[in-house]
Amino acid sequence: MFVIAGKTALVTGGSRGIGKAIAIRLAEHGMDIVVNYVRHKHDAMAVAEEIEKRGRRCLLVKANVGQEDDVQEMFSQIGTAFGSLDVLVSNAASGVIKPVLELTERHWNWAMNINARALLTLVKYGMPLMKEGGRVIGVSSLGSVRAIQNYTTVGASKAALESLVRHLAVELGPCGIRINTVSAGAVDTDALKHFPNREEILDNALKRTPLGRLITPDDVADVTLFLCSNLSDMIQGQVITVDGGYAIMG
Repeated sequence: MFVIAGKTALVTGGSRGIGKAIAIRLAEHGMDIVVNYVRHKHDAMAVAEEIEKRGRRCLLVKANVGQEDDVQEMFSQIGTAFGSLDVLVSNAASGVIKPVLELTERHWNWAMNINARALLTLVKYGMPLMKEGGRVIGVSSLGSVRAIQNYTTVGASKAALESLVRHLAVELGPCGIRINTVSAGAVDTDALKHFPNREEILDNALKRTPLGRLITPDDVADVTLFLCSNLSDMIQGQVITVDGGYAIMG
């Protein structure tokens, strides 16, 4: 049976794009949701409204996942509101889209901190609230394994995220915690608007996708839902790619 109803999930960066889709999809299947955001409070409130329309509880928490104090306080609020946590989705991401020779140490550290190290901090403070059967899911992208113009720091940080998931899988497995990565292909979200060649990226992805359409945030949310369920009990430390076959085209 497909069982997730009555559980609680944290979705970082849950106010927009893929994070929003994941939060709503999990709520549709009976989970209470913690929506983490940093700047987009109005968007986060709209997501909370959608979740509550589906009969589930929603806690909004403003926190920068790159700041350990913020993360610690966030889990304190989650513990007070729900008492425990069943699913942790590390989706929040950031980075600078620039040619490699224009990148600075600050750009590198910023992307690595938000996109990779944050998962380590989230697990550190989230584990005391989780029990056997809990799920941790990192959201990555094809830039972790493919060279994408202007994507250097983000791509490298996503590769670090995927490596971290593999190492955590070994250590968290004996505790009964499943941890995996969902890697998304080209998704037309607000994040992609920062790319100067956005239209070229989308057009190229569409032409090279065997299934004939671009993926959507809902496609990523569906795979995340599967990984949150008992149907994925023996999947551990893996990268599940959601791209309609784009990556296999070379």
